[in-house]
Amino acid sequence: MSFRGPNASSGMGVDEHCKSTFTELQRKKVHRYVIFKIDEKKKEVVVEKTGSPSENYEDFTASLPENDCRYAVYDFDYVTAENCQKSKIFFIAWSPSVARIRPKMLYATSKDRFRRELDGIHYEIQATDPTEMDLDVLRERAN
Repeated sequence: MSFRGPNASSGMGVDEHCKSTFTELQRKKVHRYVIFKIDEKKKEVVVEKTGSPSENYEDFTASLPENDCRYAVYDFDYVTAENCQKSKIFFIAWSPSVARIRPKMLYATSKDRFRRELDGIHYEIQATDPTEMDLDVLRERAN
């Protein structure tokens, strides 16, 4: 099955490597996070960076550009009130308020189709500044 088909609203396809890398995060736990970007020349979403399982949330947030948009998935491990170890996968649409208008529009129009390609997302966060995706926000959503 190919995932390179154009998105009707933005014309963006999804590189096959995006789905396989997400599956590695989801099933094999070989990544803590994956950051995706839109490659305008190829007209598709591609993997920009992966984080090893030993990396933490601060490493993840430091990997996001301060002034450009990205999509990301983060595998959030936590312990419940009943002392059970759990894991939830968050999809984060990072669109900082200081980003240019064109990337904001491009990422906004491509988001829904791209997210549908990633089967197994538990929660979605749309963030325009770091406080909207703070670790406490993830904890609150996961519980």
